[in-house]
Amino acid sequence: MTMSWLDFGEALLWSVIAGLVTWVATAPARRHSFPGLFVSLVLTGAAASAGALLAAMHTMLVTGNDWRTVLAITGFSAIVTTAAAYAVGRRLARDNETLRTAVTELAEGRVPSSGGPPVTTQVAEIRDELRRTASALNAARDRERALESSRRELVSWVSHDLRTPLAGLRAMAEALEDGMVDEPELYFKQMIASVDRLNQMVEDLFDLSRIQAGQASQNAVCIPLHDLVTECVGSLQPLATANGVHLSGVADSPVAVIGNVQELNRAITNLTANAIRHTPGTGRVEVHVGISADDPSIAEVLVRDECGGIPAEHLDRVFEVGFRGEDARTPNRDLHPAGAGLGLAITRGIVEAHSGTVDVHNTEHGCEFRIRVPAVSV
Repeated sequence: MTMSWLDFGEALLWSVIAGLVTWVATAPARRHSFPGLFVSLVLTGAAASAGALLAAMHTMLVTGNDWRTVLAITGFSAIVTTAAAYAVGRRLARDNETLRTAVTELAEGRVPSSGGPPVTTQVAEIRDELRRTASALNAARDRERALESSRRELVSWVSHDLRTPLAGLRAMAEALEDGMVDEPELYFKQMIASVDRLNQMVEDLFDLSRIQAGQASQNAVCIPLHDLVTECVGSLQPLATANGVHLSGVADSPVAVIGNVQELNRAITNLTANAIRHTPGTGRVEVHVGISADDPSIAEVLVRDECGGIPAEHLDRVFEVGFRGEDARTPNRDLHPAGAGLGLAITRGIVEAHSGTVDVHNTEHGCEFRIRVPAVSV
C-alpha cells in the first residue's frame, strides 16, 4: 500500500505532537543539568519516531505485528541512546565544573590546579590557558608590588634629599637677610650649588617618567658606538682628573647600534660617572666597547672600576628606582654629591628601551657594569 500526501501529513502531525509533548514534559530536566538536557533531547526524538509509527499504524500501512516490533526496537534504541546521552551530559557537566573552579581560582588570584578528574582536550586547553593567564597576572601583581615599594622608597629618599638643600637655602637666605654673613659671595655660590642639585633631581625624575612612558628610543639613528664612548670619556675626563682617577676608553673594533644618540650617551655617561665617583684616588676606570664574545650580533659596553665592589646583597638592587647604598647617601667628599638614586634606574630604562640589557658583577678590585644592545653593520 502506497502512502499518500495525506498519510505523510498525518504521520508528521503525530510525530510533532508526540515530540512537543515530550519536550514540554522534560523541561524541568533540561533546566536542571546538562545530563537532563541531553536526555530530554533523546527522549523527544524517540517520542517523535513513536508518533510517526502510530500514525502509520492508524492508516493501516503497518501491520500489528510489524508496528509492535518496530516500537519495541525504537524503545530499546531510546533506552540505549538515553543512557549514552546521560553519560555525555555528565561528562559535559564535569568539564563545566572544572572550568568554573579554574575561573574561581583565577578570580581569587591563584593559579588553577592541573589535577582532578580527566577532561576533554578542548577543556584541558582552556584550563591550561587559564593557568598561563593566572601566572602572568601573578607576575604582573608581583611587579606592581615591587614597583609600588620602589615608589614609596623613592618618595622617602627624595623627600629627605629635598629637605636638606631646602633647609640649607633657607638658613643661608635668613643669614643674608639678617646681615650676619661676612662673605656673602661664598653663600651665593653655595646657594647656586644647592639650586643646581635640586634642579638635577627634578630633571632625573622627569627623565625617569619619560623613559617609563616609552619615549627613550624615539628619533633612532645608526650610531657608531665606539665614537659615542670616546665622546663620553672625553666629557668626563675633568671629573676623573678632579677625583684623581685615571679614565680610559678602549674600542676593539668599530661597532654600531640603532638608537637615540642623547639617550644612549646618557646611559653610558651615568655608568662611567658613577664609576668615577666611587673609585678612590689613583684608581682606574676603563670603558670598553666591542662585539660580544658569545654573540656577534650583540654590541657591548663594559665599564670597569676599582671601587672595591658592591655588597652581594645589593647587586640585584642597584638598578631599582631610588635604591642607593648607605655610602652613597652620606658622601665623604663634596665631589660626591648624593643624588636621588635615579641614575642607574634611568640607565636601565634607556637600555631596555633599545631592546638591550644592563647588568653588574663584582671583579677583583671593583665591579663591572655591562650594557648589551643589538648591533648593526657599520
